Amino acid sequence: MSETRAVRAGEELDLGALNAWLAENAAEVGVVSDVEQFPGGFSNLTYLLKSDRGEFVLRRPPAGVGKGSAHDMPREFRILSALESHSIPAPRPLALCEDAAVLGAPFFLMERVRGVILRRAGGETPGPDTMRRLSESFVVTLAAIHSVDVTDTAIAALGNPDGYVARQMAGWTKRWEASRTDDVPSMDRVAAWLASNQPAASGACLVHNDFKYDNLVLDPSDVSRIVAVLDWEMATLGDPLLDLGTSLGYWVEAGDHPALRSLGLGVTALPGNFTRSGLWERYLARTGRPPTDPAFYYAFGLFKIAVIAQQIYFRYRKGLTSDERFARLGEAVRLFGMIAERVTTTGAISATS
Repeated sequence: MSETRAVRAGEELDLGALNAWLAENAAEVGVVSDVEQFPGGFSNLTYLLKSDRGEFVLRRPPAGVGKGSAHDMPREFRILSALESHSIPAPRPLALCEDAAVLGAPFFLMERVRGVILRRAGGETPGPDTMRRLSESFVVTLAAIHSVDVTDTAIAALGNPDGYVARQMAGWTKRWEASRTDDVPSMDRVAAWLASNQPAASGACLVHNDFKYDNLVLDPSDVSRIVAVLDWEMATLGDPLLDLGTSLGYWVEAGDHPALRSLGLGVTALPGNFTRSGLWERYLARTGRPPTDPAFYYAFGLFKIAVIAQQIYFRYRKGLTSDERFARLGEAVRLFGMIAERVTTTGAISATS
């Protein structure tokens, strides 16, 4: 479930400053009397605001991050605003504050979408039939995102798809080098392989760039139905198969390395889910794309996720965050690097392939 917790130490919000800003800029939110925090996720901070007018969600970047698009709150707000005119399930944005003096960083407010978020396998979990239908909903929704009209002015403004594949390879390699804290030779070898084996662009479309189960809000009465897609901060115009590759990177199977489940990524390994090969093939069938070798895209997804983990681990090692969840991310980086290198040598993307 998408449960909240008490706000972590060091990540509190100044209620006085927030309410003063709301009174001037978003009076419909009312007066906030209580704040809780959504504990999941490793990137931007997400809070539940309880006011005399209802419940709302606030998003802001954590301390110690740069000015990249992944932490650009105005950009994410504009993306959500653009999606309102399309048939993509996403929270409705309400108000944007670009003045970092209010809470220490720009932030925005959006509606709270109630539902289930599947984060960990354990306890009462959906049965095989439900997971099969959710796998299908996953593919259908990703394909719908990729079919959004890119001639829409607001969508077209998100980025330039020309040269996207090469920019992604160079960009994620640069981020790896800039955030390196330990020697991980497999990551260096994977970066070199990706640079030397880039495929031709497979098209240009709106891409989410972090599409996975725990960024989906599901209907409590039918968890195979997606009611909202969250975390749009990395959305842009780009290559749809690279977007699918990121999803593959998060998609754990029953036969995968046991350490992957210890990272809390095991929901996709529950009976009934597609395998990675099945997910890839179903997406190609849904979108009418010709058969394509997925190895490059899966290896890219693993490398990208490893770099994201490394960037967070870098902040932890530098003392810019005290969140103890981040202490093990160095191990995760080595694990993803090892798996990605194996993909580059075997070409296999599924434990059963």
